[in-house]
Amino acid sequence: MLEVKNLMVFFENALALNDFSMTIDQGEIVGVIGSNSAGKTTLMNTISGLIIDMKIKEQRKGGERINIYGEIVFKGENITEVQPFERVKKGLVLSRERHPIFAESDVAENLKIAGHRVKRSDMVQRIKQVYDIFPALNPLKKRKAGFLSGGEQQMLAIGMALILKPTLLLLDEPLLGLSPMMQTMLIDAITNLRKESGITILITEQFARPVLPIIDRGYVIENGMLALSGTGEELMDNPEIKSAYFGV
Repeated sequence: MLEVKNLMVFFENALALNDFSMTIDQGEIVGVIGSNSAGKTTLMNTISGLIIDMKIKEQRKGGERINIYGEIVFKGENITEVQPFERVKKGLVLSRERHPIFAESDVAENLKIAGHRVKRSDMVQRIKQVYDIFPALNPLKKRKAGFLSGGEQQMLAIGMALILKPTLLLLDEPLLGLSPMMQTMLIDAITNLRKESGITILITEQFARPVLPIIDRGYVIENGMLALSGTGEELMDNPEIKSAYFGV
């Protein structure tokens, strides 16, 4: 479904991604594990196309130069130069880190805002599916998003992405800042999402312990470079991973 080929991203002279390659097959949950500033968010911004907007904005204000090399192929099509909104239309949707929700609007309004391009006839069913996947949001429909807990905001952010009906859902550090209980709840929801819908999921995380058991395959990224890859089980059993991420 997705191929990332020899991807390199420079911010001025700083190399954020260095010859990074990966593949995702349809129906898989694939994880990219790495510490803070390893290049995970840059990878997600590049796959989703947000890096193109960032590059244009920096050029307009005379800021840092952003250069991108390599290829991104989605469903057999080279989308390296495709604008982010066009990638969304093709089914590639990013749920960004740190809960990009509309704090002054309630939960139901946030979902409707996310689906402003969706046909009204489809919206009701899609919103119902979000509440089915995240039942904790159901009694919070009229609560302003700014008053939700961190975990509830993360569920809402993912729900907003699901309104767009992605075939490949990108989750950038969804567990960031959540309590262990909320992490478990969110991981269960991600697992059920794949089970119920067959959606393909790419998840980046620095918290490897809760993620590795649910992924089909994983990539470990360090300083923008691929350090290790394998199945979730192989990575869990790897002594280097245990030492770096589990403290054993």
